[in-house]
Amino acid sequence: MVAIIKTSNSVQRILNYNEIKVKEGKAECISAINFPLELDRLNFTLKLNRFTKQASLNENVKRNAVHISLNFDPSENHSKEKLNEIAKVYMDKIGFGKQPYLIYQHYDAGHPHLHVITNNIQRDGKRIDLHLLGIRKSEPARKKIEEIFNLVKAEGRKLKEQFSLQPIANRKVEYGKAESKKAINGVLNKVLFDYKYSSLPELNAVLNQYNVHADRGTEDSRVFKNNGLLYKILDKDSKPIGVPIKASEFYNKPTLKFLEERFKINETKKESYKSHVKNAIRRAFVDEKINSPKKFVQQLESEGIYAVLRKSKDGQLYGITYVDHKTQCIFNGSSLGKEFSAKGVLERCQQNIPNNEKQYQKSILNPNEIEQNLESKGHLKTNPIDILLRSENTNEHIPKHLKQRKKRKIRRGI
Repeated sequence: MVAIIKTSNSVQRILNYNEIKVKEGKAECISAINFPLELDRLNFTLKLNRFTKQASLNENVKRNAVHISLNFDPSENHSKEKLNEIAKVYMDKIGFGKQPYLIYQHYDAGHPHLHVITNNIQRDGKRIDLHLLGIRKSEPARKKIEEIFNLVKAEGRKLKEQFSLQPIANRKVEYGKAESKKAINGVLNKVLFDYKYSSLPELNAVLNQYNVHADRGTEDSRVFKNNGLLYKILDKDSKPIGVPIKASEFYNKPTLKFLEERFKINETKKESYKSHVKNAIRRAFVDEKINSPKKFVQQLESEGIYAVLRKSKDGQLYGITYVDHKTQCIFNGSSLGKEFSAKGVLERCQQNIPNNEKQYQKSILNPNEIEQNLESKGHLKTNPIDILLRSENTNEHIPKHLKQRKKRKIRRGI
């Protein structure tokens, strides 16, 4: 089992994310602990009010929402009763047993997993310390639960990578198949708070994979002048379709002002992940078959990195953005260094082209074929070795004074 803990300053946003999954049929709320009513009598408002009332006991605490995911091996198929029991034991052991919390079972990944929503403000107004919660309490609890419930152990395995959400291509928004606002909102809830982007083009590098685009409009448009932002659905040709929706109309208010704050936060957060992308790019070019941007993109995809190529109208590559789905970081190529920019990638691809041609000639061409080529072009049939040893018709051995005299005679004759 793998436990991942995230904190936030908005329990409403976390609750909204899980409830949208429920409405889409991709999740189910299977338990409500320490709530005044039974689960079947709780609606969205009652769930939210329980958390906000608890949080109001200590308004000095800003990050009071806790979002936990418990992930199990794909080979495990546990009943709802067992999953509930596992979640309860886990919450007790990390010190949240008396807190109100909701347990959601999700079905949108290749492995069984739960999402737990709670807060860290206790009944007396004191907060539960979240500092190093994963190391101090979550890890010991996870190991103990694996033994109690005979679960597949995560120790020594890269389960966190296995359990990470797949690239978003399998959940693209399709215009007309669902309400536009609802479909876009589901994408924004995932991307805006999980991925680390530091500019609007970097954000769009991810959103476009969902068929969603954030647009400020042209510089002379009213939207741009008023610092507005529109969200659009893209068709299969990456062209806008349908009516754009203002950022202010969404529940989470993902406006330009909100994004600019995220840009500053993410700029620092993603700094330590640069080396992961750089190393993946360098590994890609170890293969000398990578002699075009297209092959380069395909190679990176096998590493979980999506490279967005930006081209001019005449097809010239002028920019590249890397979306690392494993670390959930987005980098503009030039920010990583010259060799990772569009120009650097093109140069590396071109360097591999001559190498491929040389290998092709060495492995295919032989003396007999060279002779046949000469015959086909109208040359006399001659041994290739004789051609190499044959002396050139040159007068370099003639003394200089003789060559000059000859020239003078020619002039006099003329």
